[in-house]
Amino acid sequence: MQDLAFILVIGSPRTESPGLAETSSRRNAELRRLLICSKTIGRVLSSSFVSDAWEPAPGRSIIDRMPGNSFGLLFRITTAGESHGPANVVIIDGVPPGLPLDVEHLRQELRRRRPGQSALVTQRNEADEPEILSGLFEGKTTGTPLAILIRNQDQRSRDYEDLKDLYRPGHADYTYEAKYGFRDYRGGGRASARETVARVAAGAVAKQMLAHFCGTRIVGYVVQVGSVRATIADPAQVTLEQVEQFPDGEPNPVRCPDHQAARQMIDLIQQVRKEQDSIGGVAEVVATGVPPGWGEPVFDKLKADLGKALFSLPAVLGVEYGVGFGCATARGSENNDPFVARRVSTPEGEKIEIATRGLRHGGMLGGISSGMPLVLRAAVKPTSSLSRPQPTVTRSGEPTTVRTRGRHDPCLLPRFVPMAEAMVALVLADHFLRHRAQCGG
Repeated sequence: MQDLAFILVIGSPRTESPGLAETSSRRNAELRRLLICSKTIGRVLSSSFVSDAWEPAPGRSIIDRMPGNSFGLLFRITTAGESHGPANVVIIDGVPPGLPLDVEHLRQELRRRRPGQSALVTQRNEADEPEILSGLFEGKTTGTPLAILIRNQDQRSRDYEDLKDLYRPGHADYTYEAKYGFRDYRGGGRASARETVARVAAGAVAKQMLAHFCGTRIVGYVVQVGSVRATIADPAQVTLEQVEQFPDGEPNPVRCPDHQAARQMIDLIQQVRKEQDSIGGVAEVVATGVPPGWGEPVFDKLKADLGKALFSLPAVLGVEYGVGFGCATARGSENNDPFVARRVSTPEGEKIEIATRGLRHGGMLGGISSGMPLVLRAAVKPTSSLSRPQPTVTRSGEPTTVRTRGRHDPCLLPRFVPMAEAMVALVLADHFLRHRAQCGG
């Protein structure tokens, strides 16, 4: 095994204050002693007491593991859990102390993602009641890690027994096995969208933090299912009530604010379910109240982090913002959003605010927020799990067919909306803290 080493890069201390420089010098010397290059690390990782605890598959190293379960820099989450495990959990670092946390709002966000909420989604019945394990006292965050647990209660692992030696088309069965040497075949394990319950819980906290400090509002909705497209005159004016309810108060199970299109989407989803099939579509997420200046050039552009966040969600095959791929056929004179100045009233008096006429740029220029609404879209593929037979092969390469017997969504879009909102909220919360740390305010 290759020797491992830590490399510490420490900047020169500022010299405005001799006392500060002396303290920093002592601290740096201490850190250098603690984090010096060490050949011991490699020997420890390959020692018998580690390998005895877990014997890796033939040809694989003890270093093989599942990284990539943390997201964010200053507002950072780490999630764990599988579809048919006992629970899913998220640990949130970076929540400022003293933030009033509305636990009922957290429950509402989880209910929007919850399976079994309507006839259009999977009928798996999960309560998704959040259990806050740490980081909250007397209704306010303490500044320590906020840990939230959501238990799994309605797993039916027997539905997946026939699939343990098959690869389901469109799923991560083969790729997980190719990477790790084996897989949890029960409901897809870690690759299941069940893990997103932890993201939505964290996103609910991020939403409350953004609303508290910045007045930011994030609303997602469905704009397309199959060939049915919604007409949205002004994305920034869409309300949560339009998304969640029809005018008569009836629940809007497809979460499309164009209610005429929503009825057509419902009919289409019901039709494909009867045909033992599924259908894809597009969701749009809009964030208003995002100040100008959020985002870091060049690799941590706001658009880059938002793209990664949305692409990290299961079933997402495309992401765009603003006019998106529509820019490919436009001329520069058509594509540019002209800047305008407008007078706005503030508690400190009237001031001039720079805005744009149009939203083709999607609220970001140079990867930094412009102060205009952020508008993003994600293309979501049809559910891969079908109750109709599909051709596949066994682990030994023998041709066969597979039919999924579990409970699955005929269309992922209705439950995808709160997932997408959560990921956008997590990115914005992180960039809010990063901007405040670097630039103040």
